[in-house]
Amino acid sequence: MTLTAVRPSARTWRVSHGSGYWVIAAAFTLALAYSTVPTPLYGIYQQRDGFPTWVITVIFAAYAVGVVTSLYLVAHLSDWFGRRRMILGATLVEALSAFIFVAWPDVPGLIIARLIGGAGVGVIVAAATAHLSELRLVARPGTADSTLVSTVVNTGGLAIGPVVSGVLLQFVDSPLTTPYLIFLGLLLLSALSISLVPETVERKEERPAYRPQRVTLPRDSLTKFFGATTGAFASFAMMALFTALAPTLLTLVFHQPSKLLGGLATFALLGSAAAAQVVFIRMETRLQLKRGFVLMAIGLILVPTAVLTDAIWLFFVGAVIGGTGVGMTFRSSVASGAALAEPSVRGEVLAALFLGAYAGLVLPVLAIGIALVWLPSQAAVVLFSVLELGLLAWAARRTLSR
Repeated sequence: MTLTAVRPSARTWRVSHGSGYWVIAAAFTLALAYSTVPTPLYGIYQQRDGFPTWVITVIFAAYAVGVVTSLYLVAHLSDWFGRRRMILGATLVEALSAFIFVAWPDVPGLIIARLIGGAGVGVIVAAATAHLSELRLVARPGTADSTLVSTVVNTGGLAIGPVVSGVLLQFVDSPLTTPYLIFLGLLLLSALSISLVPETVERKEERPAYRPQRVTLPRDSLTKFFGATTGAFASFAMMALFTALAPTLLTLVFHQPSKLLGGLATFALLGSAAAAQVVFIRMETRLQLKRGFVLMAIGLILVPTAVLTDAIWLFFVGAVIGGTGVGMTFRSSVASGAALAEPSVRGEVLAALFLGAYAGLVLPVLAIGIALVWLPSQAAVVLFSVLELGLLAWAARRTLSR
């Protein structure tokens, strides 16, 4: 596989590489926004069906398992089959997930919809990140930083979904169907636009034998790669608390039943993460990692303190400070990992890095779900924060060591 400006046939019309860059960025944003649409809705499902809070963590974990599984099994195949084809197929999988949410709104259907949706996201995050980098290199050779948009989309797209569904909750009569129908239509339109984007991977006549995800890097680059992956894991572990449980915590702990407020709590962390990546773009990578770890640690102290003292304002302050740290750590981790990859294995290396990052969504959420069987919500949050602070200390030592 080689990176090239693949020319379309005379019968196929494509947009330019520069326009295709923004089409893929928009499609990437839409897919990730859809992935967090259910966040403010979990409380409504819980009130309707009467299931315990730990079931919410199981539903969310199904999404994370779908992401991790697809990253391990298929996301790296964009190096073989092409970026556009894999992104297009994954977008249609996301549309299928939205349809299942509407057609089967019971707990088994929610789990299956989240599992399928996660599988689509796993392919998109790796293939779209690689595609964006390659489209930019063709359209604007010599661009200094082609990872900014992809990392901002990762956190910014995740931040949009809860706000959209939270707003719809206030103004529509069918809050458990309308958000999914809207995103179903948008995802189908997105698939159409993706089909017009130029390909950047030249497919070989003979493809290598299938194998699951692995990392093909020089031995002296592996330490740097695993350090970057550890930073991404720590960032997503903190995201997990807010994307899985923030609306439920606002209801059970702070006695704030507003679903819009629940969406805003998630947006506070993810929106701050997206903004931080833009504001601190010129900061040296190592310094970004240091400050990112410190800010995440501060957020992890403020959030459980807010839960224990019933100080909702402190909860939001902790979300903003922690989210800023998440954005700085995540962006510098992705930039460090992407810089190690040659074009022929870029999709593979990025898939492996995101596999580590999204594992940060799976393990903490499952741990919280288990803890909630025996512990009240406040104790579970404190336990999560203590474990995450330990993880940050370990990640900082591994990532920042020379």
